[in-house]
Amino acid sequence: MNKWIKIGTVLALLAIIGGGLTYKYIYNKPHRDFEKAEADYFVSYREVFNAYNNNRSDADKMYTGKVLEIEGILTGVETPDSLTILVFALTEGMFGEEGIRITMLPKYNEQAQALQTGDNIKVKGFCAGFNDTDVILEKGSITN
Repeated sequence: MNKWIKIGTVLALLAIIGGGLTYKYIYNKPHRDFEKAEADYFVSYREVFNAYNNNRSDADKMYTGKVLEIEGILTGVETPDSLTILVFALTEGMFGEEGIRITMLPKYNEQAQALQTGDNIKVKGFCAGFNDTDVILEKGSITN
């Protein structure tokens, strides 16, 4: 009986240690700093949009989940709620302008809202994919 208590105690301690390590290294993992992240691709806004429109599956493999730095002519700034979204429109679709929309990091909201339509800017962000009208970038930061 004593032998089984020792084995049970050792197994319980190993389970507690394993659970603690799992929490520390998986659930408590630090988030990626997109502002300081190196861009995977430096592309024009037209190139990214055309890639998704021409062959979505290839564009998904290439750009989705990557940090992109894009350069282009700003066509608008949207401010729903506490967000600031930069718009690079390329076409007019059934539901309005279509192109690239970049949700900015809160740190850049003021700077983004001060931009003017027609400004040539460089912006870096995490590509979340294509929603059939826009290429969506998140965690945006202004790089020029």
